[in-house]
Amino acid sequence: MIDHILFDLDGTLADTADDLANALNSIRLKHGLTSLPNHIVRPTVSLGANAMIRLAFDLEKGNTGFESIRDEFLNYYRANIAIKTRMFDGVENLLLTLENENIPWGIVTNKPTWLTEPLLEAMSLNKRASCVISGDTLKQRKPHPAPILHACKLMQSNPMTTIYIGDAQRDIEAGHRAGTKTLIALYGYINVDDNPADWKADGMVSSPVEIYDKLSAFCD
Repeated sequence: MIDHILFDLDGTLADTADDLANALNSIRLKHGLTSLPNHIVRPTVSLGANAMIRLAFDLEKGNTGFESIRDEFLNYYRANIAIKTRMFDGVENLLLTLENENIPWGIVTNKPTWLTEPLLEAMSLNKRASCVISGDTLKQRKPHPAPILHACKLMQSNPMTTIYIGDAQRDIEAGHRAGTKTLIALYGYINVDDNPADWKADGMVSSPVEIYDKLSAFCD
């Protein structure tokens, strides 16, 4: 029986792509480049800032200028972190249902604390989550299982009766390695070249509305 729920943040709970794309394009314009369309940027959001800089500036970590551009991008994003960001349709009703049924839920994200906290506060989620594990809470980050196991410890949950929901392969790998059930959020930031069926999750959903039914199915 599933009695605790853990979510990834970007691409699972929150649709942050527009604000991240705006920040990325603002820095591109500053450096004399044209804007990238959102549909090009969107699939990289769940892969993190390094992947977004690689896409937008053809720079790899360690290249000259990478760190300074990354800092410009993240600082701009922090200053404009929740202009267009919203919970995906259906997430609020899902969270209310979980809360009404006393099913604890938490967040495990690779987003650093200095970005996670203001985003959750802006979305009024910071006091609702039973735990929030950011990318720098521990030394390890997903796909390492430690962040999920730490979340389970804080929630006093058994990984075997916990489910982790995310939209990236590393989310599913982290859940597998931690011993939780896993669910793929197909509505998230999945690249056209990805094949989620190969990730071998316990289930997939095309919208947040389907999540509760999936949870119920695990309990049958």
